Amino acid sequence: MKSDADVKHDVDAELKWNPQIDATDIATKVTNGAVALSGYARNYYERHQAELSVKRVAGVTAVANDLLVKSANPDKLTDPEIAREALSALKMELPASWDKIRPMVRDGQVVLEGVVEWQYLRDRAEGAMHRVRGLRGVRNSIRVQPAIAAGEIKSRIEAAFRRSAVIDADHVKVEVHGSEVRLTGEVRSWAEREQAKQSAWSAPGVANVVDDLTVRA
Repeated sequence: MKSDADVKHDVDAELKWNPQIDATDIATKVTNGAVALSGYARNYYERHQAELSVKRVAGVTAVANDLLVKSANPDKLTDPEIAREALSALKMELPASWDKIRPMVRDGQVVLEGVVEWQYLRDRAEGAMHRVRGLRGVRNSIRVQPAIAAGEIKSRIEAAFRRSAVIDADHVKVEVHGSEVRLTGEVRSWAEREQAKQSAWSAPGVANVVDDLTVRA
């Protein structure tokens, strides 16, 4: 089992390794494998990249991303300008379904609203925001409208787990209540936990995933 000091060392190294991050103003603290990020990121994309980098480190059991986005320069974009760039990003990322999503911007923070049929559309809409200039934060309020009968969800997710080279399907249990999926059990790493959640979200008809998985210390 890695000590907190070892986890911190690896987290700091991973942040410095990522060429898309300037780790100068980023501080890390590790408590029982849980990593807290504090300090400043240059933009929302860098803030997101820092969190992804931490999640890749073995021994990390949780991440609290408290990084603040540095205030923009005097020529920062206005909310209407950010909204136009957000809409353009959605059209480029989701040319067939962008019109189902509405970006609402206030004080540099965007809220995504609307209804889509698949979770991957919800994820890609949020991902499209990461490179929008001037953005200081994103709240994804897009709802997923189930597309298939709930009875098929459990078997499809379990089959996906068995196909995966990352997930130990014998230690992850799937419960389905309507369109909500609950995952329980133990996983070997944060990466396995993320893959299990992603596989569950990828099943058609899933409107919510409750992650009760624990990462082995």
